[in-house]
Amino acid sequence: KRFSSSTTMSETKPLVSSDDADHLRRLKAYQPWAFFVTFGGYFMAHFSRKCYSTVKQQLQNQAGFSALILSEMDTTFMATYAAGNIISGKLGDTFNPTTVLAIGLFGSGACLFLINIALWFDFHGFNAALGNLFILSVYFLFGFFQSTGGPVGTAVMGNWFCDTESVKNRGLIFGLWTCHQYMGDVTAALCTALVLGIGAPYWWAILIPAVCNVAWGFLTMQLIADPADVGIITSEVKIRLEKLEVKRKEMAEKGETMGEDTGLLPITYGAALQIPMVAQYAVAFGFFKLTNYVLFFWLPYFLGKQFDPVTANLIASLYSVGMMPGGIIVGYVSDIFGGRRAAVIGTFMLALMVFLAVFAVNSETLAPVPLLIMLGCMGILVGGPNNIITSAVAADLASHPSVRGNNKSLGTVTGLINGTGSITASIGLLAVGPLQETYGWGSVWIFLMGCTGAGTLLMSPKIYAELKGNV
Repeated sequence: KRFSSSTTMSETKPLVSSDDADHLRRLKAYQPWAFFVTFGGYFMAHFSRKCYSTVKQQLQNQAGFSALILSEMDTTFMATYAAGNIISGKLGDTFNPTTVLAIGLFGSGACLFLINIALWFDFHGFNAALGNLFILSVYFLFGFFQSTGGPVGTAVMGNWFCDTESVKNRGLIFGLWTCHQYMGDVTAALCTALVLGIGAPYWWAILIPAVCNVAWGFLTMQLIADPADVGIITSEVKIRLEKLEVKRKEMAEKGETMGEDTGLLPITYGAALQIPMVAQYAVAFGFFKLTNYVLFFWLPYFLGKQFDPVTANLIASLYSVGMMPGGIIVGYVSDIFGGRRAAVIGTFMLALMVFLAVFAVNSETLAPVPLLIMLGCMGILVGGPNNIITSAVAADLASHPSVRGNNKSLGTVTGLINGTGSITASIGLLAVGPLQETYGWGSVWIFLMGCTGAGTLLMSPKIYAELKGNV
């Protein structure tokens, strides 16, 4: 049974005595719904994001889009998506997270619908320059709308999964939750295959995700973002109320009064960066994400030199398949070791460096079977840390004593990590083309080894502390 959002509780009211067991029961009862709605929201983001790339060939052959404009669409999206992560996290902490998530879904659906309008009325054929400008403008906005799901969804998840049992299993919970992106990507591919298979116009593969995003946006509007909004008093809410009581007393001593509905203020970017390890994780995630981007975007091209296009894409897909269980494995293993996520991530990265070293020497001579096995393993080794850093690790960082109890911090922390990582990875991608043309693919794998090592070194203080027993 879901709770009505009409019941609210002012966070500045004194903490009343209540039955902790009843509050825990209500919290646990709503957790599956919060998981489902936020999972679906991020699923929709990847469903709508991937659908465009599945019809690139049709956009080029039937709509007349050039390879250059398709590349510019990707670049525009990545730029605004990276910046949008940083902005969206802050917006989610400043305003109602449910509203921010819903706006992201509605906006994504609207952008895809506008692309369909451009295709239906052949904007490109009427005037190529204006048609390209329209599409790029839409994709500029699309990147911002798409960026809401990660940081804001993670914040809502952190608000609801805050009881002792959930914190103990945070790695597994968030590992399962981060499967949304791969399920969204696969669904987009299946949707496009179905549309083209039945002979329907290819633009249906863009229209269907648009409608689904809008529909899920209405569902998301019913989501309750914080247990406190329905009077559920968790340990986090108690800490929040205690901090508010201290703040009230300080203001009273100065002759000031606190407004009835004044709560803790959202943390600033500066305050978020002052949380221990946030800055290091943000840059480290950029190096890890760069490795993922290179493998994701360049694997089919690299494999196409040895195999036919169908076989190359099939082999490359094994990497994506391996990424799905990666987050679950890293999360579960880190839970077993008492939340020592940095140590587990560091171990995975060291193992990945071994695989990259093998690729640097033998990648162009490996037989198909060993290649399949290695790519599947590399998917697990890359996907696990990438998924966990922007979910469970971010939630751990936002539980630091300096901000604990503040439900307006996790979105900003997650957005900073994800946005900074995306910017770092996007810049690093520029080196791949020149490297492989000048020095061959061996140099690319060595470059990725260096990036992986640099990211791991940035995490070394936390790894060392965890190995000494300080989680």
